[in-house]
Amino acid sequence: MATSKSSIATINPATGETLKTYEPLSDEALEEKIGRAADAFRSYRLTSPQERVGWLRAAADALEADTDAVAELMVTEMGKTLAAAKAEAGKCVKALRYYAEHGPAMLEPKPADAGAVGAQQAYLVHQPIGVVLAIMPWNFPLWQAMRFAAPALMAGNVGLLKHASNVPQTALYMEELFRKAGFPADVFQTLLIGSSTIERVLRDDRVAAATLTGSAPAGQSVASIAGDALKKTVLELGGSDPFIVMPSADLDRAAEVAVTARCQNNGQSCIAAKRFFVHTDVAEEFTRLFAEKMDALVVGDPMEDGTQVGPLATESGREDVERYVQDAVDKGATVVVGGTRPDRAGWYYAPTLLTGITPEMDLYGEEVFGPVAALWTVDTVEEAIDIANSHPYGLGANLWSEDEQERSTFIRDVQSGMAFVNGMVTSYPELPFGGVKQSGYGRELTDLGMYEFMNAKTVWIGPRSSEQAQGDTASASE
Repeated sequence: MATSKSSIATINPATGETLKTYEPLSDEALEEKIGRAADAFRSYRLTSPQERVGWLRAAADALEADTDAVAELMVTEMGKTLAAAKAEAGKCVKALRYYAEHGPAMLEPKPADAGAVGAQQAYLVHQPIGVVLAIMPWNFPLWQAMRFAAPALMAGNVGLLKHASNVPQTALYMEELFRKAGFPADVFQTLLIGSSTIERVLRDDRVAAATLTGSAPAGQSVASIAGDALKKTVLELGGSDPFIVMPSADLDRAAEVAVTARCQNNGQSCIAAKRFFVHTDVAEEFTRLFAEKMDALVVGDPMEDGTQVGPLATESGREDVERYVQDAVDKGATVVVGGTRPDRAGWYYAPTLLTGITPEMDLYGEEVFGPVAALWTVDTVEEAIDIANSHPYGLGANLWSEDEQERSTFIRDVQSGMAFVNGMVTSYPELPFGGVKQSGYGRELTDLGMYEFMNAKTVWIGPRSSEQAQGDTASASE
């Protein structure tokens, strides 16, 4: 892991003002927290599913009541619009209630064919594995942590949250939320630590596994450490999702969704559509519609009603976006709209559409984390899929088409963990979430997300001794 000591602070992206700073946990305080987590697991794993259901429902109710306050907190820490922040809080409420409703059934033993294996009973049980370290990013500071926390707590696991250092107040709120909901003490704790301390936590024998949402280099580092310690990991490492538009598509609707898909969360989303592949026959019209709608977006104070795009979360993030765009322009790309830094305080960047993309450009094979769309013209759905698959990431993918053969080809051949047809890639508690290739491995949400950090234990129970003796006698007489 990185060796630099990270600062932990709330810095308002709309103004650049540092509002609150925190000291990282001391070695002694960190040791105490890990110890308390391990102690909590010993008793928490024995609680009943119905007890956990009650706590999850209480957490959902508490978060629902806190929506306005926690939404403003997220806006202040990472710059998403207030409307988006409220929607994020609502999504977390839904996830808590989803696992409260469906979790007990997920934890029921799964029967097997006892007769086939010579048993009186045979079945599968899923049991919690212990303390799980969650290393989370800033872009969806509540939702990405919650999609780990809700299934983990329902499963009987205990969570340690190492959140991004620029959203410390949101991270502390999550710990307080579960405490307020009545969960036993220390089953979910926030660790205010820098990235240089992650390795120590992950190597601790009391920590059973880790989940990370972040960059590919961070994933490589965590996977390497966890592999050396023989610990399970789930990795979600970003994406550069393709958005394919074919002639049969509703172009106006596709363009409207394309703008949302690219600029949601101020363009800072792993599952945002980032690469747009448009059939030659409709390229001119779609590009016109897309450009008009991108240019019409209202960029401004994320706390104000009507703002559709707020600032990027960090100054360095904006610098990265500017570097990608400038590199593409220097190598022949055309800026259709945007490509500028608005003249105002804060880390804003105008929604941007680029065409004329070539493999020599840095953004061709990288993830641009900001409101920048790159557009290609293609002759067939197969060509679009080939270019899409040449990218190292494989998280989500979109196709807009009414042609059944094109849909079948897309679903079969696109290299992604999720494929959406005539709609925007998004996450739901009811659907598994995750990717392939350098987008990581493992799944979040649904029962799959819960089972990732559970021991799938096979149970075989032999025949009763009297039944066995009768069977032996009958066999001998034959």
